[in-house]
Amino acid sequence: MVALKAGDIDRFVAKPPASVHAILVYGPDMGLVSERAQALVAAVSGGNNDPFSLAKIDAGDIVSDPNRLIDEALTIPLFGGKRTIWVKDGGGKNLSPAVTPVLALTDCPAVVVIEAGDLKKGTGLRKLFEADKRAVAIPCYADTARDLEALIDEETRLAGLTISREARQSLHGLLGGDRMASRGELRKLCLYALGKGRIETDDIEAIIGDASSFELSELIDAAAGGDLAALDHGLERLEAAGSNASVIAGQVLGHFQWLHRLRADVDAGGQAASIIENVKPPVFFKRKAALTRQLSIWAAADLERAMTRLAETMRTARLNDRIGMPVLSETLLTLARVARARSASRR
Repeated sequence: MVALKAGDIDRFVAKPPASVHAILVYGPDMGLVSERAQALVAAVSGGNNDPFSLAKIDAGDIVSDPNRLIDEALTIPLFGGKRTIWVKDGGGKNLSPAVTPVLALTDCPAVVVIEAGDLKKGTGLRKLFEADKRAVAIPCYADTARDLEALIDEETRLAGLTISREARQSLHGLLGGDRMASRGELRKLCLYALGKGRIETDDIEAIIGDASSFELSELIDAAAGGDLAALDHGLERLEAAGSNASVIAGQVLGHFQWLHRLRADVDAGGQAASIIENVKPPVFFKRKAALTRQLSIWAAADLERAMTRLAETMRTARLNDRIGMPVLSETLLTLARVARARSASRR
């Protein structure tokens, strides 16, 4: 495939070429992965939710039965047209055996869209898709300042609102990292300001400020660093604010995937402090000490187990919102206990 430039991704998502029959959506921003996959499915299927034309499959079901994907792709829709296969929650699962025969089809009667997490270049699904001319891999990274500007403009325009420059600047410090979470906060803000005509900083403090007073980065560092007291406090605050458990799980998963990539450099002989100091994009200076410690105490094998557990937690929270927060709490407390035990053993 020809690599898509950042400016071409939105156009591709809005109107995928008919020549493409397999699309991989991956990256650390699980909210953006979900949003783009949903938009792709809507574009390919023409909004047709008929189960004969659109099949939604959990990646775990495909892992247990690799032939199912090719069977679904070769099924002719009852009422004609092109069939759409949407594979969800593919992060951390080995889908390559199931995907390989689909990519080998010269005339596939379906379009397969797969959601996955952060994938290393040159490995697994990403390698398969990037090497195939009829497939496309779409990366989803955290929103840049320009992306956030566009997102703020989009949501305020749809709500018929304007926003002051000061309020816009405040939002930049509170949003980013996960597209779904950012969009949700913006929609909540717009609903609050509906009828006022203009969003001011007071509106942001009233709606977003309290929920953001315990930043998600603090929650992540508490879990990865073994700080049980801070973690317990953070979970209470986020639950009281009505935060989405699956979104939080996705962001924690992204952090552990990031640690896993950096841990490979430590295992190759690098020093944790030096790796954190030179990582790109740069780490906020107040977090450097915490991240250096995390990188030192988490071994690659532990990180892999943590990623599997977090992916399962995210899936559970998405499928059943009612139990999402309790399941997330148990997972994060387990990770914090592991971090504390590993830290104690290294003293």
